[in-house]
Amino acid sequence: MASYLVPFNSLICMLLGISFTVWVTLLLVFIIVPAIFGVSFGIRRLYMKALVKLFEWATLRMERRAREKNQELYKPYSNGIIAKEPVTLEQEIQELRSSSGVSISSGGGSGGPAASSAEFELADIFSFSRRGVESIVDDEVTKRFTAEELESWNLLTRSNYNFQHISTRLTVLWGLGVVIRYGFLLPLRVTLAFTGVGLLVVLTSVVGLLPNSRMKSYLSEKVHLMCYRICVRALTAIITYHDSENKPRNGGICVANHTSPIDVGQVHGGLIGIIQRAMVKACPHVWFERSEVKDRHLVAKRLSDHVADKTKLPILIFPEGTCINNTSVMMFKKGSFEINCVVYPVAIKYDPRFGDAFWNSSKFGMVNYLLHMMSSWAIVCSVWYLPPMRREEGEDAAQFANRVKAAIARKGGLVDLLWDGGLKRQKVKEAYREEQQKLYSKVLRT
Repeated sequence: MASYLVPFNSLICMLLGISFTVWVTLLLVFIIVPAIFGVSFGIRRLYMKALVKLFEWATLRMERRAREKNQELYKPYSNGIIAKEPVTLEQEIQELRSSSGVSISSGGGSGGPAASSAEFELADIFSFSRRGVESIVDDEVTKRFTAEELESWNLLTRSNYNFQHISTRLTVLWGLGVVIRYGFLLPLRVTLAFTGVGLLVVLTSVVGLLPNSRMKSYLSEKVHLMCYRICVRALTAIITYHDSENKPRNGGICVANHTSPIDVGQVHGGLIGIIQRAMVKACPHVWFERSEVKDRHLVAKRLSDHVADKTKLPILIFPEGTCINNTSVMMFKKGSFEINCVVYPVAIKYDPRFGDAFWNSSKFGMVNYLLHMMSSWAIVCSVWYLPPMRREEGEDAAQFANRVKAAIARKGGLVDLLWDGGLKRQKVKEAYREEQQKLYSKVLRT
């Protein structure tokens, strides 16, 4: 018995050794080496096209089964639950008062309807009550912080889970997808992620030992690009760039909408902190402590000093300050727009059919989020470089920020919202209440 056990153990070890060698060879030949030289075999594009065909077939299958069972497929409310017409507060109150025979216009003699126009009317309450109920039923802020729903199922549990029970074939296909994503893609992506991050830390530390020179800048750029390409492949990310002639240049600030957890500039501890310290040795970055962010003057000075040095790369900033679910753009913090420099807007739009890049930090931790990302089919997105923009004469920072935000929303096909993304975790600011009170007081003064 023992004489047969030794060769069997040797055979197992040999098979494991061969499997490991084949695995490493495939990684080197088809992923790591092409990433080093910036070459692509087009495998990811073919993979994406195959997934599109699969999703189209699954959608047709669901629609046919739904017709057979007289069921209606779930369709998200793309335009909101409540049909709202854009009217001002004054118009709303005018309509309510006119229905009760009270005019809002000034003038008129004593005792007439117009005489009480500058006074409070009980009917005015209904305008604020209606707006409050509409906000509760169809909250356009809260729903920006939940995963984007799809009209069709992409065979992922995270989106429209109930679709998998419509057809037995779809259920089997979903199970096969689980095996592929968790049994093959996830281990491959984890290996690539550790490889890319490990190389980034080691190589940037080595480059950081060199004296400041053109050679150091050249090597730093190549090392960063190489490691980023490997990390991008760790997510099977397929990125399409548009209008590359508008790419950000030195001496400016690049601003973009915020969906994934890339908190540029924030100091972290642990593994991310190690990566940051290694990166800053090879290339000048601007890192901030949370306490420093509250000091606007200090932040503005550090940003201005960086922008003033034309040898340094442009800064990338996400002015929303929090992740939004790929459907809209929320208020840009004006601090980044107070600096007198060129702003390069960038619009980023993800394709949710292949995977959800949105990080709901109030529900998922970083580890769970990375697991979702690496177990998705792919991360597909389009990036648009917009023409550079400058503050116009007489335009303050807030107005400039809104103008840039509107341009990004238009190009990315996103909803342009005025709300502050900080409402994700904070209560409504007193300034918002005061703003409504001021509007109502203007109505009474007319």
